[in-house]
Amino acid sequence: MSRRTHLLVLFIVLAFSLAGCAPVPAAAPAAPAAEAPAAAPAADEPAASAADAVEGEVVLYTGRSEPLIQPVLDAFHAAHPDINVRMKAGGNSELANALLEERGNPQADVFVTTEMFTAQALADQDVFAPYRPAGVADYPAGFVGANDTWIGLTQRARIIIYNKDLVSEDELPTSIFDLTDPRWKGQIASAGSTNGSMQAQIAVMRHLIGEPETEEWLRGLIANDVTFFRSHTDVRRAVGAGEFKLGLANHYYYHLQLAEGSNVGVVYPDQGEGEIGLITNATAVGIIQGGPHPNAARVLVDFLVSPEGQHIFAERNYEYPLLPGIAAREGVAPLENYRLAEVDLSNAVQDSEEVFALMEKVGLP
Repeated sequence: MSRRTHLLVLFIVLAFSLAGCAPVPAAAPAAPAAEAPAAAPAADEPAASAADAVEGEVVLYTGRSEPLIQPVLDAFHAAHPDINVRMKAGGNSELANALLEERGNPQADVFVTTEMFTAQALADQDVFAPYRPAGVADYPAGFVGANDTWIGLTQRARIIIYNKDLVSEDELPTSIFDLTDPRWKGQIASAGSTNGSMQAQIAVMRHLIGEPETEEWLRGLIANDVTFFRSHTDVRRAVGAGEFKLGLANHYYYHLQLAEGSNVGVVYPDQGEGEIGLITNATAVGIIQGGPHPNAARVLVDFLVSPEGQHIFAERNYEYPLLPGIAAREGVAPLENYRLAEVDLSNAVQDSEEVFALMEKVGLP
């Protein structure tokens, strides 16, 4: 089965019309004619000139929820008032499937994903046009796709969120492998097979410990009656409400749930000797091959990886900025405090077909 077939099997097929896109700001001008396509700049060309005399609109598909990306778009419009953003927010899988269906007549200019796995799967299908914005030369290794087809935006850690009213500190799990322990049977929430962050975690684990042990871990979760939700928002809220003792999620969901007043705590797992280390992932962005507004698309991507854009992601979303020199929000534990899993993320997420096959093999919901 081809990668594209796997994508279409796993992604829910939905039709997306641009008429449903929400304009930013509210008073949007009439859509101008599509820009004349410009040749993609070489990797060593400066990207700062992309904003020269660019106006009109840019169509953004985003797997990130509107509250998590809207502040960045508001700042972008303030910096570039002649460029209007038309946004279509939805699930990563649905939007990725829409991009595959639209390849013959692209409707979007930019796609922001919740993780790198979907970005790489789409890059394999030639959905993205190469582009290297200014600043990514300073990125840590592993957060830029091959041939600059996608760029990482923010880093996040895979953590265990727990309800402090239900779990004492002395009984906390310290590893993701503790989640298969029968003492937690029926008391764990996690995102399931259609969630990009879960897919990416499985991809990383295959590189770290091999497929047999990753398969054993997945089967252990299923045997332990883990409840698999579609989104991490459902996971954090269920743990916060006391419906589950533990949840497997990205670190910023802990901070979001804590900000809502829930009595939750967090474990950054697998820090012991001989353990795999903390698994991380990243949101990503790519410019759509043949999109109607390529110049405005480059301006938007430049802003997302700029110091201003990275600072907003860190402050509003509790995420780790990838651009060096931008601090994480106060209260967010620095990644430097932890031993990270030793894996090249850009390589790990290339195994999309194998990861999809493994999830199907074990019957991951």
